Amino acid sequence: MQTSFTPDQLRDPATARSNAILRACVHCGFCTATCPTYLLLGDELDSPRGRIYLIKDMLESGRPADAETVKHIDRCLSCLSCMTTCPSGVDYMHLLDHARDHIEQTYCRPFADRALRWLLARILPYPGRFRLALSAARLGRPLARLIPDARLRAMVALAPRVVPPVSPNDAPQVFAATGLRRRRVALMTGCAQKVLNTDINDATIRFLRRAGCDVVIVPDAGCCGALTLHMGKTDQARASAARAIRAFAAEHARAPLDAIVINTSGCGTTIKDYGHLFQDDPLAADAALVAGLAQDITELAVALDLPEGPVSGVRVAYHAACSLQHGQKLRSGPKALLQRAGFEVSEPTDPHLCCGSAGTYNLLQPEISVRLRDRKVQTLAALAPDVIATGNIGCMVQIASGGSIPVVHIVELLDWATGGPRPRAFVKQQP
Repeated sequence: MQTSFTPDQLRDPATARSNAILRACVHCGFCTATCPTYLLLGDELDSPRGRIYLIKDMLESGRPADAETVKHIDRCLSCLSCMTTCPSGVDYMHLLDHARDHIEQTYCRPFADRALRWLLARILPYPGRFRLALSAARLGRPLARLIPDARLRAMVALAPRVVPPVSPNDAPQVFAATGLRRRRVALMTGCAQKVLNTDINDATIRFLRRAGCDVVIVPDAGCCGALTLHMGKTDQARASAARAIRAFAAEHARAPLDAIVINTSGCGTTIKDYGHLFQDDPLAADAALVAGLAQDITELAVALDLPEGPVSGVRVAYHAACSLQHGQKLRSGPKALLQRAGFEVSEPTDPHLCCGSAGTYNLLQPEISVRLRDRKVQTLAALAPDVIATGNIGCMVQIASGGSIPVVHIVELLDWATGGPRPRAFVKQQP
């Protein structure tokens, strides 16, 4: 793609990087075939190629973002399916991050939008605040139909009926390996996940200890910054990420870590990208260190080479989270792990398509999100599984809200298969 940025514009490192990304695009349109919003809405501007044109025009002109551009950029899920498909290697993820930052800096959203985004950015990354918000949403559920804003109705609908109590395992501490010690790892406990579902971290700790890992819960790690980064709030995202980087780098300096384990794939995609996010920052070296140590729980489990489990007869429908298959390029490993553990595993039709969760997308774009969710739930249910497994809390909440089949994290099944308890969400009795 030909670009016409001025020399002054290209002195800005972010603009220079976006210019290189834009020039890699050859307009082939392969991305449109795998873009969920284009397949759903049929509008070229709701495809990666269309959005690239909008971003190019906005950045080249140096003008503030307009309402039309914002609408189509906001509709992007950041699922990154287009990057898996693109034969030219266009770095759409970082181009989109730049566009969202530009929108945040130059566009004045309607008051209701600004207020809602402000609220989400100041609640979701903070477990204490999020827990209180979920309790309030639960109380407001009987009045949900009277709420005029569809986004607020979606928030109430997605709130769990029961908020689990705080898990003591999420407090800073060290869990010693059981048996032969093979690795020393830190666990990113997350922010929203440990409020919505404490079973995931608990299962991860049990599984890793049984596999010979000392598991460190690092103090002051906090949120990774993914949720706010994808909302265009780059400064807030960088502040959260910097706190996490300092916490993990300090722990690694105290006693070397073999890995930083992440069991929320949306977080993992962002943490592995810290080197890019901080490339022009004094924290660059520590950011690259943390990014290099980051591993999804399934990635580490593959490296641990666990023994095969007996055939269980449990039918598992595997939903590949976009942040895992497209963001981190981890496609075959999670499915192979479940099969090796003894489960009968199958994938739905069009496994590359997003379920519609996408961080805060299901709260900010509820109509599109529900349509994508229903399509995904239908294809998963067609497999007649006993349980659905995935690697991201957002996907778990999203899919569970549209069906009756139990939805669990992959690590809960791996924990169960290697001697842990049966996942609580897996309520269907086996013969």
